[in-house]
Amino acid sequence: MTGKKPSYNEQLKKFSGFYKLTGLERLRIIQEYIPDLTEAEIELFSKSGPLDMDTVNRMVENAVGIMPIPIGLAVNFLINNKIYSIPMAIEEPSVIAAACNSAKLTLSTGGFTASTTEQIMIGQIQILDLSEPEKAVKILLKNKAKIIDIANTCDKTLVDLGGGARDVQAKIIDTRVGKMVICEILVDCLDAMGANAVNSMTEVLAPLIEDLTGGKVLLRILSNLADKRLAYAKCVIPKEKLGGEHIVDNIVAAAAFAESDPYRAATHNKGVMNGISAVILATANDTRAIEAGAHAYAVKDGHYGSLTKWIKNNNGDLEGSIEVPMAVGIVGGATRTNPIAQLALKILRVESASELAQVAAVVGLAQNLGAIRALATTGIIKGHMKLHSKNLAISAGAKGELIDKIAGKMIEEDNVKFSRAKELIEEMQQK
Repeated sequence: MTGKKPSYNEQLKKFSGFYKLTGLERLRIIQEYIPDLTEAEIELFSKSGPLDMDTVNRMVENAVGIMPIPIGLAVNFLINNKIYSIPMAIEEPSVIAAACNSAKLTLSTGGFTASTTEQIMIGQIQILDLSEPEKAVKILLKNKAKIIDIANTCDKTLVDLGGGARDVQAKIIDTRVGKMVICEILVDCLDAMGANAVNSMTEVLAPLIEDLTGGKVLLRILSNLADKRLAYAKCVIPKEKLGGEHIVDNIVAAAAFAESDPYRAATHNKGVMNGISAVILATANDTRAIEAGAHAYAVKDGHYGSLTKWIKNNNGDLEGSIEVPMAVGIVGGATRTNPIAQLALKILRVESASELAQVAAVVGLAQNLGAIRALATTGIIKGHMKLHSKNLAISAGAKGELIDKIAGKMIEEDNVKFSRAKELIEEMQQK
């Protein structure tokens, strides 16, 4: 490619009216940014079942088929001065639209900034039957170098690339069955999620740990509370973009509710994870691990609270931030066996697990803004049901052009219900 690089505004203009296009038309726009996106890959993305049963049978036990999930592209995202089109796999109608709209609100202030810590995962080794737990802790820490050396024999590739076991921690916990020592291995997983590498290390270390402490090793497994593998993101939205300073105040008050009340925080964080999990699923990362880690991290201050924070700055504008564990990978696992995941990563143009983690955190923050803004203004139902109308029409039996007609009529009547969709189908079929 030669010539002057298009400005952000010129690039983003391509996505004006993106939601009005057909799936193929959207992919053609993406192809302009990714010239090596082939016709075969575009065809693959257009199919509902890219995985053949032979592959599926090797991925899970007792395989019988594939559960397709819609994939949409979130646009308008400017992150660390780079424009992204973000594949999201989700069945909920309003999520991608809300993320796109929220991202657009940040463009005049430079979009989002994001960062991560090192890609450190924790492997835990549980040690029982210790007469002197304090002594066992001292022995483990004294033999830290030996433990690290043996752990690093498990994954030569990871070590050669600059990763591997970095540190050893030990702690005593008092449980209902007595005191036990937990030896923790800190592992830099680089661009892998790291579960297999960390679990292998804990398995190999078990005999050594028993010899050193004289105790009995029971569990040896990684932790999904990846609080040493954090992703951060933040943004600023001008008050004018939201409808005035009173809207900023409303959003801040709604956010304070989620920070203080676990019942509200659970739904608030579910909205955050709507965005994050959709990105994680599209890239075939482990949604369950990410969700477990995020919700556990939400208790870091001693009570279950919000993963995001929204404040009003000195100018009266809205500032948002998110801090969340993000153990993702771009190599290994299902990301390599699932061709759609590989294509999603290609469209994302991320070069590291750290960059993918930043993108996912940003989408979580944007989705949260969309939800909390709706709640603090018109309410969640109006926008959600408008987008849900087509799903209801399909559920009621509408096909082809009838889907849009039924959905449009329900929105016009402000009566988006399954029963009304059934009535409209009968009326239109009679005509």
